[in-house]
Amino acid sequence: MKIKNSLKSLMKRHRDNRMVRRRGRVYIINKTQGRFKARQG
Repeated sequence: MKIKNSLKSLMKRHRDNRMVRRRGRVYIINKTQGRFKARQG
């Protein structure tokens, strides 16, 4: 999982990426390609 300040650029890497807010943190999850996980902060 990558930890980044800006997730907008990582969102464009794959078309199945979803941006999700959980417990005050912003995550990028991908059901088909698990390597595109990321967290903000």
